[in-house]
Amino acid sequence: MIEQARIRILSVDDHPLIREGIASIIDCQPDMVLVSQASSGVEAIRRHREQRPDVTLMDLRIPDLSGIDAMIAILTESPEAGVIMLTTFAGDIDIERALAAGARGYLLKTTPPRELAQAIRQVYSGRRWVPAQVAA
Repeated sequence: MIEQARIRILSVDDHPLIREGIASIIDCQPDMVLVSQASSGVEAIRRHREQRPDVTLMDLRIPDLSGIDAMIAILTESPEAGVIMLTTFAGDIDIERALAAGARGYLLKTTPPRELAQAIRQVYSGRRWVPAQVAA
């Protein structure tokens, strides 16, 4: 039997509980694997450089750099990188800045696990993911 390649994911959040929750969701998906985690912007850039994940889940507010600044640095090195901003902030300015800077998705931390998995798959396939409540 041939094993299908799995979507490689980097999770960036400064809260260990959130990172562990994301890891649990990813572990339940047969087509995904969590390759690394980071708790700051500088660490996120380094981990991305080392692991070259397919999709990065990036918290908007992290220590030392904003999630947007870390994403810009990642996209400068790897323009093909798929980054989903994952945050508690639903403000118009944050959404517009993140998407304009190159985010392929924007999810709230209140997103159900199944929708998170769908968003990862969509971004991995080259599409954008912005849920209706965020787009509104």
